[in-house]
Amino acid sequence: MKYFARVNDKEFEIVIDSDQEVIVNGVPYEIDFQLLHEDSVLSLLLNNRSLEAVINERDGVWEVLTRGELYAVQVQDERMYRLAQARGSGPAVTGEAQVRSPMPGVIVAVAVVEGDAVRQGDKVVILESMKMENELRAPRDGLVSRVNVQKGDSVEKDQVLVVISEPGEEG
Repeated sequence: MKYFARVNDKEFEIVIDSDQEVIVNGVPYEIDFQLLHEDSVLSLLLNNRSLEAVINERDGVWEVLTRGELYAVQVQDERMYRLAQARGSGPAVTGEAQVRSPMPGVIVAVAVVEGDAVRQGDKVVILESMKMENELRAPRDGLVSRVNVQKGDSVEKDQVLVVISEPGEEG
């Protein structure tokens, strides 16, 4: 199974080949791991080198503390990664960023209102589609300049749900 991980600002492609091997950016690694202490501490053997990490999931981002360093890790399976790439959900450099519906569905919740400041990765809308709830997140830092939906609305694929502008920009 293939995953994509963003650690701080670096991206990694991870293929889980078997229970004892993973391939990271084309390089194979032998692994063995155990979750300890109520699933928050991970003991890992990586190419016969022992590592220990404390892990915590918070709002879709895994916080990993190992060797005194804290890492923010976002992980997507291949399907979700390709979907995000297709809808252009990467951070916008300038101008406004649009959060669009990746598929038809019903709005379950809107977590922002016009004028709210958001950070990249903040949840802005929850969309239910195919009996699954999908959290749509801010693709960049900025101010919410438009909210085009409310709870209960039916939306179509690629419909603009929320617009995020740079601070000081008019929406």
